[in-house]
Amino acid sequence: MKPYSKYLAIAAVGAFALTSCNDTLNVDSPSQMDQTMVYNSSEFATNAINGVYVLFGEDPYTSRMCGVWMQNTDVEAMGVSATTATNHRNAIWPLQGAGNVGWSDVKKVWDNNLQAIERANQVRAGIDKSSIGTQDEMQQIKGEATCLKAFRYYLMCNLFGDVPYYDVAAKWGDEIDKPRTDKNVVYSRCLQQLVDIEPSMKWSDVNTGGIERMNRDFAIGLIARIALFRAGYGMTKDGTMKCADEYLDVNADSLSVTYKDVSGAEKTAHSRADYYQMAKDYCQKLIQLKPRELYPNFEQAFVNEMNYTIENNAEVLYEVAFVQNYGGDIGWSFGVANTGSCAKGTTTAQVAVTPTYYMSFADNDSRRDVCCAKYSHENDTVKASAATGLYAGKWDRALAAKDLGSGSSKGTGINFPLMRYSDVLLMLAEAENELNGPTALAKECLTKVRARAFANSPTYSADVTEYVARLNTKEAFFNAIVDERAWEFGSEALRKFDLIRWNLYATKIEQAMRTALCWGIATNEDLMMDEAVLQQYPEAVNYTNWAPKLWYVKVGKNNLKTDIKWYNEKYRIEEDDATMTAAGWQSVNWGSQMIKRTRTYVYGGTDYGTTTPVKTDNGDGTITYTLGTAPNTKVVTVNSGEPTGITRKDVYAASDYFTRLYRGYSNGALKGNGVVPYVLPITTETISASTVLNNDGYHILDTNMGDGVNVEVATIEREYK
Repeated sequence: MKPYSKYLAIAAVGAFALTSCNDTLNVDSPSQMDQTMVYNSSEFATNAINGVYVLFGEDPYTSRMCGVWMQNTDVEAMGVSATTATNHRNAIWPLQGAGNVGWSDVKKVWDNNLQAIERANQVRAGIDKSSIGTQDEMQQIKGEATCLKAFRYYLMCNLFGDVPYYDVAAKWGDEIDKPRTDKNVVYSRCLQQLVDIEPSMKWSDVNTGGIERMNRDFAIGLIARIALFRAGYGMTKDGTMKCADEYLDVNADSLSVTYKDVSGAEKTAHSRADYYQMAKDYCQKLIQLKPRELYPNFEQAFVNEMNYTIENNAEVLYEVAFVQNYGGDIGWSFGVANTGSCAKGTTTAQVAVTPTYYMSFADNDSRRDVCCAKYSHENDTVKASAATGLYAGKWDRALAAKDLGSGSSKGTGINFPLMRYSDVLLMLAEAENELNGPTALAKECLTKVRARAFANSPTYSADVTEYVARLNTKEAFFNAIVDERAWEFGSEALRKFDLIRWNLYATKIEQAMRTALCWGIATNEDLMMDEAVLQQYPEAVNYTNWAPKLWYVKVGKNNLKTDIKWYNEKYRIEEDDATMTAAGWQSVNWGSQMIKRTRTYVYGGTDYGTTTPVKTDNGDGTITYTLGTAPNTKVVTVNSGEPTGITRKDVYAASDYFTRLYRGYSNGALKGNGVVPYVLPITTETISASTVLNNDGYHILDTNMGDGVNVEVATIEREYK
């Protein structure tokens, strides 16, 4: 068992140390015990903080907030069916979650977060009142509680928008039915508490539990992350995306944070620029006080998790310690698909990546085939995946060091990283660029991340040195950071929230839809010869070398991705299908899945549907064609060699995959209004138990629950012979 997991296992099956009951908002009520007594031992405080950690093992986090709900973006996206389902994940994925006002899963996520926040507040209050509260171990535990509280509010503000803020632990008689508090106030208050406790926390390499417990390394990184969110954008009640400077008095105490930088100079953050400075200061603080190197191999952090290996003071600052058989969907809903009869169990595979994300990687980027699994396992046999069947590749239960068992599903015990050191480097690069442009410091941080990704590239200079050197404007460097974070953190549940704080959510999903559509057009000769199509989609010519199919052959029987040899990884080949098939190669659809063709047959102005006409040679020099299906058929007889009078009508449109992917935003590809309705509703059950909570605004009450409208590209008609 991993170092800290045994403590969580105990907490998982035992009662939380503080007695509690449920009130109308499902927040744990405070203990009836005297906190000055019960917190007078570090053992009790440890049990209490375990009661906060253990909530990570419940389904609202381990499945929903950990990954399944962190879609659909330009990076992670799960395809959905034609039927829109409220009260189901099929509404969350295509950005129609605002209609889930009655879904118990949304309520459970709300309750799970507030329960964790209240438990963390109880721990903080208990230690503050304890006679031994100033001891190192007690301060460390208070720091963990503060981090856990801040992280839970980070989740809530990005899932629900503005949420009730509970600054301190509830006491008997307190009013806990609170209205929404602006997210920027929540971020500011959480930051102040983190800033105050961080110096008293322990580094991961000396802390009990290491990176499986929140530590000073992570606390500093979390301060930087939340500072960027405080500087960034979010959905306001009026349904627009704004940063705090645009609509709030940022000089108010509730929106200000006072801290000391690494040199000891005191600063107070008020404005957007101040919070970028704060993020920069804390990234530099971690780098100066606790520097470390990235793993030489990008995949190593995830290999460690698959091997149940913990390394402190290394690349991972903190990872959620999932316990086998209790929580933990990594390798279940999250990771490479395993279906059929598999020795280490099967998956439900609900976190996928887009084909345009795969194609966005540079050819020699080692991260591509780690972030994107273009393979799966079926009956313990490796299987190639089509473009719309790509899953998160960083974790694969078939490779888990433990024998999970053929009947296993959830509860793999595979950990999940909440922050890696490369995140700190890219946050520093982003903050420095925002403040001062692409300085040497900003470029150095970006270079370190890219250098690892392209370490073995034969074109290293072009991929790293020259690439970074060209980024000489603030805009160009920012766009490079947006891209780099996609390539570095794919499937780590960061992209959705990053797009929110940058106010790029709509822009990026429109780009993904447009790219996919143009790629699909480029795979079709008829469309590429249609002048009207090229006038509307001129950039399609940029994708003519992207593959319509990928060709492969099996070269091994070890159920590994290396057992598949790919003839082409990304680009179109010159050989035709017949030549490749004759040579023993198999194919999976790639760019051809980005476009949909509907072929029907028309005669005399009547469309007789998709059934191919039945041709009969009458033997007397005439040919008979039977169109349609009974009872709606048409028989056409013509002399051999004469025109049939039948028209073959091909209607080309965006694929169903991309049309449905973001339908809550766009109601069909490329028809968006610029605002993504990502905010989830507070459920009717919670609202009915409150006198102050409601769902007014935030694009909730005006949500579109349609099935999406396809984008028609062209109609091409030819005589049918």
